[in-house]
Amino acid sequence: MKALAAAAGIVLVLAACSKVTQENFASIRDGMSEQEVMALLGTPTESSSVNAFGVSGTSSRWVAKEAVITVRFVNGKVALKTFDKPAPAP
Repeated sequence: MKALAAAAGIVLVLAACSKVTQENFASIRDGMSEQEVMALLGTPTESSSVNAFGVSGTSSRWVAKEAVITVRFVNGKVALKTFDKPAPAP
C-alpha cells in the first residue's frame, strides 16, 4: 500500500513539473538548434527524421496531459512550432 501511495506521489510531482507549457513554447525561437530546444523541453515524446536532397528534417513532439508542443527542424534548426491543448473530455 505504501508503494502505491509513493508511486502516485511521484506521478503527481512529475505532472506538476511538466515542461510542456505556454511559457516554454513562447521561448522557442526560429533558428534555435535541436539541442537548445531539448535543453528547454527535455527529450521529445516522439520524433521522426527524413533526409532528402541534402536537406534534413525532423519533427519532434512533447506530449503532456494538458498540452502538446510540436517543433519541426530543418537542418537542425527550428523552422515551425505549434502549441495545442487537447479538447476537454465530454
